[in-house]
Amino acid sequence: MVTDRQGSERAIMDRQVDILIVGSGGGALTAAVVAADRGADVLVIEKGDRFGGTTATSGGVLWIPNSHRVAAAGQEDNDEDAIRYIRSLAGDVAPERIRAFVEAAPRMLRYLEERAGLRYDAIPYTDYHAEQPGGRLGYRSHEPHPLDGRLLGDALERMWPTHQSAMLFGKITWTASEAAPLISRSKGWQRSLARVLWRYYSDVRQRVRSPRSRFLTSGNALIGRLWLALEARGVPLELNTALKDLIVENGRVVGAEVVSGGKAGIIRAARGVILAAGGYERNGRLRGEHLTASPDAGWSGGQPYNEGDALVAATRIGAATERMDAAWWAPSVSVPGEDRARPLFFERGLPGAIIVNQAGERYTNEAASYHIVGSQMIACDRPGAGTAPSWVLFDQVFRARYPMGPVMPLPDAFLSKEVRSILHKADSIDDLAQQIGVPPARLIATVERFNRFARNGKDEDFGRGDNPYDRYYGDPKAGLNPNLAPLAKPPFYALRVDPGDIGTSGGLVTDVNGAVLDTSGRPLPGLYAIGNTSSSVMGRAYPGAGATIAPAMTFGMLAAEHATGRNNLA
Repeated sequence: MVTDRQGSERAIMDRQVDILIVGSGGGALTAAVVAADRGADVLVIEKGDRFGGTTATSGGVLWIPNSHRVAAAGQEDNDEDAIRYIRSLAGDVAPERIRAFVEAAPRMLRYLEERAGLRYDAIPYTDYHAEQPGGRLGYRSHEPHPLDGRLLGDALERMWPTHQSAMLFGKITWTASEAAPLISRSKGWQRSLARVLWRYYSDVRQRVRSPRSRFLTSGNALIGRLWLALEARGVPLELNTALKDLIVENGRVVGAEVVSGGKAGIIRAARGVILAAGGYERNGRLRGEHLTASPDAGWSGGQPYNEGDALVAATRIGAATERMDAAWWAPSVSVPGEDRARPLFFERGLPGAIIVNQAGERYTNEAASYHIVGSQMIACDRPGAGTAPSWVLFDQVFRARYPMGPVMPLPDAFLSKEVRSILHKADSIDDLAQQIGVPPARLIATVERFNRFARNGKDEDFGRGDNPYDRYYGDPKAGLNPNLAPLAKPPFYALRVDPGDIGTSGGLVTDVNGAVLDTSGRPLPGLYAIGNTSSSVMGRAYPGAGATIAPAMTFGMLAAEHATGRNNLA
């Protein structure tokens, strides 16, 4: 059950469980299901007033090499290629952690399908760096089947909704197969649009009550399934219950001090505490210390409660950290009044848009993965040519055909006043440059150079459209290159873009079981960390869509198994 502790008269005083799980995202709920199946008394606590964490707001995709769903799709994969691929990107990550993930992730997916009702398909979504050794052109990323939100009852409104960036018009859910033709205006896009709109607006009963869609896709479909699995097992999930400190006795973590409903309490955990509370991306102090090139928490697309409480509590008892300056980077656009930024996940690769720095120059392949473009915004920032902020530019042809963050391909009058307030518009590149404060002559030269590349179908500066991932979000009707088209038809538009993120990826150091290590490299007995609370098994890299959630869920399973005893199956 989901219990809302806000304003409760009763604190959780001296409560005793086997496993305490802090956080309620995909990794947390996976750990809860597995631990409960192994006979443990489990409690899940969540700091916020909604459950699901970053996972619920995400696309819900899982990056799992060599799963049974890969074979079901008629594709071939193997563990060694996957390990080779991750190692080519992940740098100094311990090889045994990489192998633990690759070997356990398919087992995790099969387990949750068989025991928790998850439904996933491997999809033809290319790895972000498919050209690397061991890379694949698709079928490692897995998409969840939609879920009928009515099955969740009142809990639907207590689950975080999908991020606005991942919904049509910021509120209408869609599947990947529906979104793809709509984004690129490819064959069948009108039918997809009609189906998506009809499904949403024909649910008259729900439209009267709430703008929330009951057709759950993406991370909502994943979290909804896991929540139903917890309900079936009687595992409580308590909201508005924040971790304050960890309790250590005789060198072992035995529970936690919490604040619930405004009152302090103690939860003792006989077998372990699993920290799954996300990263620290919304903590301005920690960003200022560690993410010095991106210090503004408002640039993050992470959900507001990700403030690093679990990370801080663990370091107070001697836990080691690593790569604290790392994040899942993404160029982001901030809309006034919204509680988080909107990452530009795919729009940058569509033909007819470019990103320029404060000198009016391009500095990266705009169609690369959001993590690579965000990383370039960090790496290329320099005096006189700053990239924080940058500007994304597009013309009227793009404006009429494609979305760009919160700017939908609709007449200006249909955009909200908040979106109109951040959208710059001019009849010439010269005038646009003056509006956004970049040197007009240099911006004009940049656009002319890019337009020449676009007409020839070859980006001679950054190779846009050369890689498989680039082309995945291109428009095949664009001509010689699906990612290139000139910016030629006025009016011209610009949006400010900041070096944002969808979560931090550095954190607590863990072993192959998700056990937290101290500063001397030894496990802290009774303490585990998974997801963005831990340092990612992917290092500073982002191998493919779903490479954040799949490790969180996999190490959630491994942590639960370790805490309950691998051979102690219920």
